[in-house]
Amino acid sequence: MTSAPALAITLADYRDPRDAADVVALLDAYARDPMGGSEPLPEDVKTRLPSELAQNPHAFSLIARLGGDAVGLANCFVGYSTFAAAPLVNIHDLAVLPGHRGAGIGKALLGGVEAEALKRGACKITLEVLTGNPARHLYAREGFGDYQLDPGTGHALFWQKRLT
Repeated sequence: MTSAPALAITLADYRDPRDAADVVALLDAYARDPMGGSEPLPEDVKTRLPSELAQNPHAFSLIARLGGDAVGLANCFVGYSTFAAAPLVNIHDLAVLPGHRGAGIGKALLGGVEAEALKRGACKITLEVLTGNPARHLYAREGFGDYQLDPGTGHALFWQKRLT
């Protein structure tokens, strides 16, 4: 009887060639997915990303490896909550390769992010999710939900203004 390959969630070292390549490959796979915009990452982004993340003291990434193969990614950035006077962690990208979805990898990545956020003294974890993304059910099960201060003022919206 053969046991299932082990799942490991590890903090990426952007300067390590294997970790850097895995971060880029997983993010590119996510970018090509409908939930990531269905377009590959531009070549210059693939080239610059690991070194620019390594230079950003607020960035960290977790890689999910199944039997040694990279199958999932969480790219995060530490911000600051002025209302709590404490750090917060924003999950900017959370991705699991299509052939591995539904196997608990996303949940394990969220657990890894929470553990890292607690180590960093964060008061909360934030993320943005499209209303049509099936992963929002996972996020809700793991305790994420709409943000509001007072129901009378409504729910927070995530807006953007592109500069390029």
